[in-house]
Amino acid sequence: MNKIDALNLGNVVIFHPKGQKISLEVHLKKETVWLTQAQMADLFQTERSVITKHLRNIFQIKELYKESNVQKMHIANSDKPVQLYNLNVIISVGYRVNSKTGTQFRIWATNILKQHLIQGYTINEKRLREQSKNIKTLQHTVQMLADLSQRKALTSDEAKGLLH
Repeated sequence: MNKIDALNLGNVVIFHPKGQKISLEVHLKKETVWLTQAQMADLFQTERSVITKHLRNIFQIKELYKESNVQKMHIANSDKPVQLYNLNVIISVGYRVNSKTGTQFRIWATNILKQHLIQGYTINEKRLREQSKNIKTLQHTVQMLADLSQRKALTSDEAKGLLH
């Protein structure tokens, strides 16, 4: 089974192919992830020319529109802007690539979609645990403020505690 991780970069789910260690720097902007052609080739373990062919077909048949799914970005150590493709494009390419990793991606993505459709929502358990800790901290702070509001003066330790 493939491993699914949620990053602290927002509500992002990352696909990890079984038995492989793929590391990608994911750009999170405008509520989506962005990858270059080279990164997609790494992700799906195929040649960049294969990615280029699939991209051309996706835009040619108007499955997706290039204007709203591609962004040019200046990247360090690059003398010209690099094209980045959003999640819609990445998924479309993933459903076309004929590689072992492409097949694993399709199985993973289909399972995620199926879970979402059946349950009506998707739960990010790691993020939920983190938010639970934040809620407990907030509840503690509210209780402390309520206790302090019933007194007129604060001790120096209480004042310092409120500031931290």
